[in-house]
Amino acid sequence: MAGSVHLKTIGSRSYILYLILNLLSAVRADVIQLTQANINQVFRENEVVFVNFYADWCRFSQILAPVFLEASNKIKAEFPIHGKIAFGKVDCDQETSISAGYHISKYPTLKLFRNGEIVKREFRGQRSADSIAAFIRDQITDPVQEHRTLEELDDLDTKKRHVIGYFASKESEEYKTFKKVASSLRDDCEFHAAFGPVSESERTGGSDNVVFRAPNTRRQDTVFLGQLTNYDYLNQWMTDKCVPLVREITFENAEELTEEGLPFLILFYNPDEKDIIDQFQLEVARQLLPEKANINFLTADGLKFTHPLHHLGKSPKDLPILAIDSFRHMYIFPGDIRQDMGKPGVLKQFIADLHSGKLHREFHHGPDPTEPPADQGQDSQPTGHIPHDKSDGSADVKPKQPTSPPESTFRKLAPSRNRYTILRDEL
Repeated sequence: MAGSVHLKTIGSRSYILYLILNLLSAVRADVIQLTQANINQVFRENEVVFVNFYADWCRFSQILAPVFLEASNKIKAEFPIHGKIAFGKVDCDQETSISAGYHISKYPTLKLFRNGEIVKREFRGQRSADSIAAFIRDQITDPVQEHRTLEELDDLDTKKRHVIGYFASKESEEYKTFKKVASSLRDDCEFHAAFGPVSESERTGGSDNVVFRAPNTRRQDTVFLGQLTNYDYLNQWMTDKCVPLVREITFENAEELTEEGLPFLILFYNPDEKDIIDQFQLEVARQLLPEKANINFLTADGLKFTHPLHHLGKSPKDLPILAIDSFRHMYIFPGDIRQDMGKPGVLKQFIADLHSGKLHREFHHGPDPTEPPADQGQDSQPTGHIPHDKSDGSADVKPKQPTSPPESTFRKLAPSRNRYTILRDEL
């Protein structure tokens, strides 16, 4: 009898151990191993997918792995609804086509995908389960604030960008498309909606309506004129409105901006003289719109970013200052900002000189050689020299001594090697 009890006890213990192992196996399965074969299906089946791009040999990846698993378990316990949120991981050594497709340049990289589309901003918070879980909670909350009266929409924060939708029903395809786009742009705009009788006066001819309200305006709204069920068209329109052509760089978003990989055209301003910002934004929109994909247009508080000014040989008393940071060197705008920035083609030429390498060459060796006019002959200025004014108003010429332009300072705000394994060194 005793032996029978003993055997039953062993059997019970074995069964409990079996259940525990199965449970642990199920928990580990919460972080889905993504491959070329299943990644699209996982994206289709889940509203939000949070992905860890890693390499087994990377020390930082090894440290993050159990933290990422713990965060997944926390979120799955809070949001057990299938299709709401999934955690995934990509072994970049095995899935090279996936890592190359998403331009992974450091390990580990955490990227968020919503409705199958990558969200531009990465997670850059503390590498802890609580911090990751808090980030995900924020990402899966409803991005659209519902309003019960139209009067509430007159009291929106005028410092922010707002998109407002007026819909007959929450169940309409128009609203579903609106909400989908709002989820993707939740970090760039605030989204609002009114439904049914509340919105009736704003639905011209009974049709649903979406408008954009720019900062510092009240009821001066821009109306979306396209088809509200066309996701691509609505997404492009909202992106153009919500993501400004000229952005403000801060110490909080500098890493994110540097990782976009585009040079900076950056206006350092004095916070007490913000009129120059309006002028800069106007000229960028007027002259440089075609360069949007090639360079980032930024403004920076010159009283906070004194270190870059120091590298340029300037101080806050010299503000405003316009410069290019190529992530190798920094170059100051050659003219008087207030007087010359608005001249047709001047800003465009400054950018063109960066792309052609002229800024770098001329910093080292003086102006590029040019052919002398035919009527000047031997009296023309020697090439490769720059003029120096004499006290009598005449000009002398001296060769410019080779020098190096100031080093990039914003490159140093890029992802830290103490936090990532950087895969690609910049020249």
